[in-house]
Amino acid sequence: MTFTHQPADVPAELVALTRRLGDPAADLVVLAEGNTSVRLPGDRFAVKASGSRMDLAEAGDFVVGDLPELVEVLERGGTDQETLSRLLSAVPVRERTEAIRHRASIETLVHVVALAAGADWVAHTHPTAIVGLLAVSEARELWEAPLFPDEAVVLGEPVWVPYAAPGIALGAGVHAAVRERLDRDGAPPRLVLLGNHGIVALGASAAEVETITTMAVKAARVRAVALGAGTPAPLGIDHARELAGRPDEAARRTLLGGTRT
Repeated sequence: MTFTHQPADVPAELVALTRRLGDPAADLVVLAEGNTSVRLPGDRFAVKASGSRMDLAEAGDFVVGDLPELVEVLERGGTDQETLSRLLSAVPVRERTEAIRHRASIETLVHVVALAAGADWVAHTHPTAIVGLLAVSEARELWEAPLFPDEAVVLGEPVWVPYAAPGIALGAGVHAAVRERLDRDGAPPRLVLLGNHGIVALGASAAEVETITTMAVKAARVRAVALGAGTPAPLGIDHARELAGRPDEAARRTLLGGTRT
């Protein structure tokens, strides 16, 4: 079985992160939107269950899955949505004969891609400020280059994924885009932008994915202000890469919550 319901294996830090990101005051998600995950020992991971609210999360609102099996689903292709739904279902390990079931989020494949690419923590949210700028025809162009130095340092170069229906289509789209970035840079992106949908933050710690999410929201707000005032003037991509790679900025990124140089 791909998933099991094992609350004792869910780290308290994952629950705390999920609650912070789900706080209505942060405007990152509403209702049961969004999900988080963390890598566990033994090629396993914990991910928020479908239909549970991030702001009210408890350890019992997560399921534990086997990463290699779902990576294989992505690599081989051909899986339909009905089969994926069965794979995402979980039965409590001590109550297998009962009808109580938990199902991993339909967006779990996005987490699988991020974890397989090297992330240890993943946070997927739908911030209003960002989704508004992902739902316009110029969305990709708006995010092609950073507008201010801290955006370049904290977010790096985001990966863009055009809109795809949540589930198999979205997982395949994110898989292709992240694989292309891995082939180019030898490292995963820190941020994935999902057209008309939301964002995915990839990190080595809970603090890192929270920092990335927060900075992405600021980057969206800066774009909205710039668009209202005139024509945005992005930083040159070469300059942005130089900034992000400077040792002093890498050290500062670590202090801000990131851990990757």
